Amino acid sequence: MRPRLPALPVVAVAAALAAAAALPATASDHADPLGIRVQESGLTGLFFFPDGDDMILVLAARRALTGGGPYDVEPYEYRVFMDLHSEVTYTDPADRARYGGTVTEPAAIRPDVTIRLRLDDDGSLREHGVEGLHDPQAIRAWAGVRDDPFIFPRFFGTNVLAMVLAIPRSSFPTGREDWILWGATFAGDEQVDHVGRSNRTQNARLDFLNTLPPSEHLDAIHAATHRTDAINAWLARWQPTQAAQQGYHLLLQVRHYDDAPDVMIFTTRLPPGFPNGRRLTDDVAALTCQVGDCTLMELSYTESPAFPRETTNDKDFLDAFPYLAAPWPEKPQAPPPTRLWGCWALWAALLLLAILLLVALRTLRRLRYRPRPA
Repeated sequence: MRPRLPALPVVAVAAALAAAAALPATASDHADPLGIRVQESGLTGLFFFPDGDDMILVLAARRALTGGGPYDVEPYEYRVFMDLHSEVTYTDPADRARYGGTVTEPAAIRPDVTIRLRLDDDGSLREHGVEGLHDPQAIRAWAGVRDDPFIFPRFFGTNVLAMVLAIPRSSFPTGREDWILWGATFAGDEQVDHVGRSNRTQNARLDFLNTLPPSEHLDAIHAATHRTDAINAWLARWQPTQAAQQGYHLLLQVRHYDDAPDVMIFTTRLPPGFPNGRRLTDDVAALTCQVGDCTLMELSYTESPAFPRETTNDKDFLDAFPYLAAPWPEKPQAPPPTRLWGCWALWAALLLLAILLLVALRTLRRLRYRPRPA
């Protein structure tokens, strides 16, 4: 019979290996990961909602902003893409609740509309271009520093670099009812960040999607599922207990309902509001917790000074363009979070820990099998 080994060392080894295999690269969806190289490259949110005869688009970048410019935006172009040809269905209640609908052919997602934005180093709009829409000169575009619209206590009292467009409905194809949207930051031809549906790439288990177009998301998710299944099988072999496997499962395990491209869906067939697009007033932490992702919900309780938790923004939004609340006054900018995952010393320590634990386990096995003296 194979000896039962202690659960803790096995889970520690698995966690170390999992971390080494799936560490974040250089992307962000509000506050992930800690190791982002340049804060201005990180997207914090995408919003899309109707207002009268216009569709309002908001793209925000640069989390936890408190200081003044100049901002390091020169290397980056912010883009928003829209797929206006792919079919979306609304008959699957799980997909509708989590993602706003079901994209029938995810691998065929392609942009029909591309909006490009560049900022000056004070956060204002330097230039923008629109491809794929009628009458682009009728589109109002604005950029600047505004209050962070995320309803989440950790970012209350801070600002973002905001880009806002009011797009006349007449600019879209006549009779169009469905939109598929996503945003990205590019440095030259390299995609360095992605944002689709709120609170998806923010989760560590899906960070690998940040550098990929949506048409490649499902293949990447399936590959990640294969890797996590292999680690779970390793755990089951060496420590076949639920507790041991759960230690890894809760870290980076891709879930069965993750099997969808990370895009935002909006349709005029249903009332607006997350996950049908996203309004500024949508409490995303609560809404995503209802369908399985509750980390933000727990943090909003533990970090909220109000009881039981904050459910509205820390400033009132405007009723008209550009909709976002005025920025908070400048104050000293907090240093960026420590780049733990970018530190070679930590990589080396993780590897050494894994080796030491494996050696200890092998030694334990030999000791258990050593024959007793006659």
